[in-house]
Amino acid sequence: MKQARKIEFGLFSPQAGLSYQALLARASTLEKLGYHSMWLVDHMWTRAMPEADLLECMALLSALAARTEKLRLGVMVLCNSYRNPALLAKSLCTIDQVSGGRLEVGMGAGWMEEEYRAYGYEFPPIGIRLKQFEESLQILKSMFTEKRTNFDGRYYRLVDAINNPKPVQTPHPPITIGGSGEKVMLRLVAEYADRWNLPAGYRSLDDKLATFERHREAAGRAPGAIEISEQLLVCLGRSEEEVEQKWKIATRLKPFVYTGIKGTPAQIVDELKARVAKGITMFTILFSDFAPPETLELFANEVMPAFAAR
Repeated sequence: MKQARKIEFGLFSPQAGLSYQALLARASTLEKLGYHSMWLVDHMWTRAMPEADLLECMALLSALAARTEKLRLGVMVLCNSYRNPALLAKSLCTIDQVSGGRLEVGMGAGWMEEEYRAYGYEFPPIGIRLKQFEESLQILKSMFTEKRTNFDGRYYRLVDAINNPKPVQTPHPPITIGGSGEKVMLRLVAEYADRWNLPAGYRSLDDKLATFERHREAAGRAPGAIEISEQLLVCLGRSEEEVEQKWKIATRLKPFVYTGIKGTPAQIVDELKARVAKGITMFTILFSDFAPPETLELFANEVMPAFAAR
């Protein structure tokens, strides 16, 4: 089946334990090698290394935007609860201006309770967080596109809110929603997203895709109107021996390992093609060896060309 979309590869790059210079070097490498995007995380610390340095994502995003030229930049995903949506829209438009139109807007409803509590945020039940999230999505789109935004919701209220300059990208930067809740989250994806990012750790890819399609149809969105991406652990090695050695470490990366793939470049190509055949056209990859330059180069040189537009 001919793909209407180009197959793209981004790096899911949690910033825990990495300095700004290290992250900038990584972004520069990705840009040089032709990756589509680099995605940070919106956390104050990481559970795996709670004492490790972790740079705040919005400030870091702006800094990387100023020092790169082609690479698209985003967060997988911004926690809705941490920022007023109107101010968030203002910040995102500024970053899109700084980047010259390379911003990716990744959004989620939030989940890490101990982080909320530690930083003084209320942690309401998931039903309320999802309702807050939906209001925020409406506000973001309005702030991106309208001269003034008025909004009288249950959780947010705006009166003649002005947001200039608008983003470089029109009508707005692509909005990616990350999540897989089948009753509400996928409905929000179908109604508001330009792209759906399926988080790692799901039980059945086919079931998730089928549920997504039902919500898309119910929302009246055309087939293919919403791009499908997957958060994917990739364990890549030059030989099967190297792959198996790396996989021993990968098994600790839960829940990513549950839906991850492993192999030599040729084997990884086959695994990815099977997903592309199901309609996935973008991958936000977490490399099991934490993405040293040699792994980024191996993937770019021996895997990505198999998906180059013809």
